[in-house]
Amino acid sequence: MMGKKQELQTATFGAGCFWGVEEIFRQVPGVKETTVGYTGGKTKNPTYEEVCTDRTGHVEAVRVKFDPGKVSYKKLVEIFFKNHDATTMDRQGPDTGSQYRSAIFYHGEEQKKTAQELKKELVEKHVFRNPIVTQVTPAMEFYEAEDYHQKYYSKRGIKPTCDI
Repeated sequence: MMGKKQELQTATFGAGCFWGVEEIFRQVPGVKETTVGYTGGKTKNPTYEEVCTDRTGHVEAVRVKFDPGKVSYKKLVEIFFKNHDATTMDRQGPDTGSQYRSAIFYHGEEQKKTAQELKKELVEKHVFRNPIVTQVTPAMEFYEAEDYHQKYYSKRGIKPTCDI
C-alpha cells in the first residue's frame, strides 16, 4: 500500500519584479508550482498595465505551491529574505512603485507566526544595515498575471536579469 500523499501548501511573496522571484522559487526542491500575479490591492482583475500605474495597490507577487514534506515554509521565507532587499520601501533595484514592495502574504496563523518570528530574528541579528520594511499581511485575492508573464525566463531560455 502506498503512503499518504502530502497535501501541497500555498505561500505568496512579493519581492520586486515577479519574473526573477518566480525563477528563484522554481529552483527550490519541494516547490511543485509557481504562478505570477497580483495581490494586495483594491482593483478587481487588474491587468499588468493597470498595476504598473502604481494606482491599484497590488504587488507583483509569486504564488508558490509546495510540498511541506520536502521544503518547509520557514525555508521559503528564508529564501525570500535572502534574495531581495527587504529594507527598501516600494523599490527593488531599478524598479520603483508600491507594486514592487516587499511583502509576505500569509495563508493561516502558522505562516503568520513563522514569517513574523523570522523577520524579528533578522532584525535582532542585525542581518540588514537598514530597518526591514517587509509587510506581513493576510493573503488576499490573487489574480494570475497574463500568460506571457508566467515562467518568463524559462519560456525564453534566458538567464534571469531582474534585480531582486
